[in-house]
Amino acid sequence: MTKYVFVTGGVVSGLGKGITASSLALLLKSRGYKVFMQKFDPYVNVDPGTMSPFQHGEVFVTYDGCETDLDLGHYERFIDEELNYTSNITTGKIYSSVIEKERRGDYLGGTVQIVPHVTNEIKQKIYEAGSSSGADVVITEIGGTVGDIESLAFLEALRQVRYEQGKENVFFVHTTLVPYIYGSNELKTKPTQHSVIELRRVGIQPDMIVCRAPVVLEEGLKKKISMFCDVPVDHVIDSVDVKNIYQIPVNYYQQKADEILLRELNLPVQKIDLSKWLDLIDRVDHLKEEIEIALVGKYVGLHDAYLSVMEALKHAGYKYNVKIKINWVDSEALEQEKNLDKVFAHSKGILIPGGFGNRGIEGKIRAAQYARVHQIPFLGICLGMQIAVIEFARNVCGITGASSTEFQELCEDPIIDLMSDQKSIINKGGTLRLGNYACKLQKGTLAYKDYKEDLIYERHRHRYEFNNRYREVLEQKGMIFSGINPDSNLVEIIELKSHPHFIACQFHPEFKSRPNRSHPLFASFIEASIHYKK
Repeated sequence: MTKYVFVTGGVVSGLGKGITASSLALLLKSRGYKVFMQKFDPYVNVDPGTMSPFQHGEVFVTYDGCETDLDLGHYERFIDEELNYTSNITTGKIYSSVIEKERRGDYLGGTVQIVPHVTNEIKQKIYEAGSSSGADVVITEIGGTVGDIESLAFLEALRQVRYEQGKENVFFVHTTLVPYIYGSNELKTKPTQHSVIELRRVGIQPDMIVCRAPVVLEEGLKKKISMFCDVPVDHVIDSVDVKNIYQIPVNYYQQKADEILLRELNLPVQKIDLSKWLDLIDRVDHLKEEIEIALVGKYVGLHDAYLSVMEALKHAGYKYNVKIKINWVDSEALEQEKNLDKVFAHSKGILIPGGFGNRGIEGKIRAAQYARVHQIPFLGICLGMQIAVIEFARNVCGITGASSTEFQELCEDPIIDLMSDQKSIINKGGTLRLGNYACKLQKGTLAYKDYKEDLIYERHRHRYEFNNRYREVLEQKGMIFSGINPDSNLVEIIELKSHPHFIACQFHPEFKSRPNRSHPLFASFIEASIHYKK
């Protein structure tokens, strides 16, 4: 029977609910349990696909094409499991489903209400995750904080799940803030107490309280939280700030958080194997050198907009024992920059990630040209590949009008054009080319050398593609089309003959990178950047 763990948060957002959920999942998996993870987001958007990166950060894409919250990236990187459409549920998805059922007459003419209809829909998503994944434990993070109006229906559904499944099958973890007050120089537990009061107000009693604090709590403070929040003192867990995020699961393990959870759920406390994770921590703590990589983007004001790219760069650094320093380059500012040598003076590799719209495009084109001309290792992702192709067409092939119909609808030479199956689409949400697609690699190319496979599958999120009418002229000038989708003939990977390491892909390789298993394209890029530095 599937067990359910719910992770809630109180006082303020940003306490690390996602990392707490991921850490517990890692520990359970390390004890031999099959774990699946979910995120409930209370916003009314159906998914984050149409939201600004400045507001929400990156959109993470699952293998089956679901656009999700960036926390799912943390989940996949920690537990090394591919998640799916059941892993990210929003208020928008819940209400869309309820309204669709009402229009069909599924409710037999009854008045549709928050309870039971909306809460039943939420519970169905929870149980579906358990049944479809076959997991021993499903861990669900609830976005936002307790007390938010948006979260009330979700919390009521969770209360009902405990009632239906029984206390021995449901466990509540509540993350909260224990702030340090300067002046009086003491930690304060009152915010935690009030946070638990809010949780109790909706009928939920936490089983474990995870306290985010700058230092380890003294025993007296833990006893105070234990007494006023009605949890055993050993169920009050410290979550202190750490330099290395991978240390957090070990901190929880040392406090027996996973053992407590398993005992409360009547599951055997099986032997744990954290050897690979401990090796990772040791490697990250002892990186010997530093290398700078320029990330040229239009959303650099919010680094979370490129979270998976940042993590994938770090993973490649771990493989080669180097710390990655990112040179954040605003592509819009780059359009007016006169001295590119100064901008890229210390960068040993240039990466252009994905994005949408025409703002800052010419700055990205200048960056791609700089990498090509100066023989600097280059990696382009999604829009980054399209930029590399446009730059090559303009400055090597002499196609001065080369552009994308995304930027100029009536451009003279649409090197990048709207995909044929996208031309009749009106709605923007959920209609991109999303999820895993096949890519056949050409032997003897850099891409084949990196992957060492004939056929790969990578996750996509785009609406425009390379226009094959221009393929022959670009090939004649030295561009290699090393990866092609075998079904649609879509160009997936390009590289350059006359460059030591210039490669770009239409998909998003960052979504499949892991701390202990760097993605081949990122690993190859960092290896080339290290050689360039030397």
